[in-house]
Amino acid sequence: MGANMARRLKDCGYEVTAVYDSHKESAKQVASELGAKACGTLAEVTSLAEVIVTVVTDDKSQRAVFAASGDSLLVNAAGKKFINCATVSPAVHVEVEASASQAGAATLEACMASSITQAREGTLYLMCGGRKEVFESLRPVLSDLSNGGQLLRYIGPSGTAAQVKALVNMVMNINTAGLAEGLGLGAALGLDLKILMEVFSQTGAASRVLVTDGEDMVNRDHSCYFSASHAAKDSGIALDLGLEKGLTLPLAAAAKAQYDRLVLLGLGDLDKSGIAEITFPGRTAG
Repeated sequence: MGANMARRLKDCGYEVTAVYDSHKESAKQVASELGAKACGTLAEVTSLAEVIVTVVTDDKSQRAVFAASGDSLLVNAAGKKFINCATVSPAVHVEVEASASQAGAATLEACMASSITQAREGTLYLMCGGRKEVFESLRPVLSDLSNGGQLLRYIGPSGTAAQVKALVNMVMNINTAGLAEGLGLGAALGLDLKILMEVFSQTGAASRVLVTDGEDMVNRDHSCYFSASHAAKDSGIALDLGLEKGLTLPLAAAAKAQYDRLVLLGLGDLDKSGIAEITFPGRTAG
């Protein structure tokens, strides 16, 4: 995601000055392509750029790049602006905003409801949270990543966009699990799955997930755009939010359990459509 966002911004005329990745070879490749420097430290990224975009895996990783000591993006960060795009717990975005503010920097969460192709094309759906004035100052960059701003939404203070993103992914994961079970049962019944998907698309079973994942489930094409391990993580974020409010979310819990099972089976790197591997009859994990 980060590499394709960098490519898009380069195409839009921005100077991409620095690239950092824990996988050094990936950083070198992208840096060479974009005429940027492959940085060896996080602090070096901050020193070379005015606006820094982060795309990390989870809460631990987000906290690590904004650590209070050691190598950190917050070293000499006064006056810099950070756009944080990872799906992490809302509380982590709030923590990072406070830490950045103490360092004289500003942050904005820009949660993405899109995938790799949209990052490259600049058609990301971005849900933003943080101080409104920071959002407005970064609007030109954000607009170039979100179809001229048509897919750009300001949600509210820090943490609120992450809450919305958690709910988006919770519902998406439930829909994906439900579709896998419907198609898996259809396969067990010996139905024509092409016809079944057509009927789904024309009735109350229609969903965006049917469009993006249906054929992949049938064809066992689980090339990763959004991994099963991330689906498990994001469902967990939503469940934690529900617990904080005293709610029981049985469907979200069931979907998370399915994705957790995929991870335990060593299939967490598959796309979320890989959940079909534990619902279709006769498959390895079924």
